Amino acid sequence: MKPQNETLPCPWAPAHDPLYRGYHDEEWGVPVRDARALWEKFQLDAFQAGLAWITVLRKREAMRAEFEGFEPSRLADWDEARIAKALTNPGVIRSPAKIRALVSNARLFEDMEARGESFADYVW
Repeated sequence: MKPQNETLPCPWAPAHDPLYRGYHDEEWGVPVRDARALWEKFQLDAFQAGLAWITVLRKREAMRAEFEGFEPSRLADWDEARIAKALTNPGVIRSPAKIRALVSNARLFEDMEARGESFADYVW
C-alpha cells in the first residue's frame, strides 16, 4: 500500500521514469509568465509534433545547447549554414522544417519585442 501523501502519476508519466516524473511533478501544468521561457516551451511543443513527448525530454538538454539556450535574439541571426550545422547534431530532433520554423519564430519573437509587445501577454 502506498503512503497517502504520495501522489500517483498521470498514466502518461510513469513513476519508474525519473525524466517523465520530474517533468510531471515540476513543470507540467505550472503556469509560465516569463516570455522567453514560455517561448522555449512553445518551440519544444513544435518539435514534439509527430513524436512522443519523451523524445523531446530526452533531447531537451542537447537542444538547449545546440539552439543557443533557445535565446530568440541569437536564433534570429541563424542562416542556412547554421541550420545545416544543427542538422548534423544527433542530440537534437533533426527536422529541417522544424529547425527553420524555430529560426522564423525567433525572428517573429524579436519583432514583437522591438514593437514593445510581450510574447507572454500575447499568449496569456
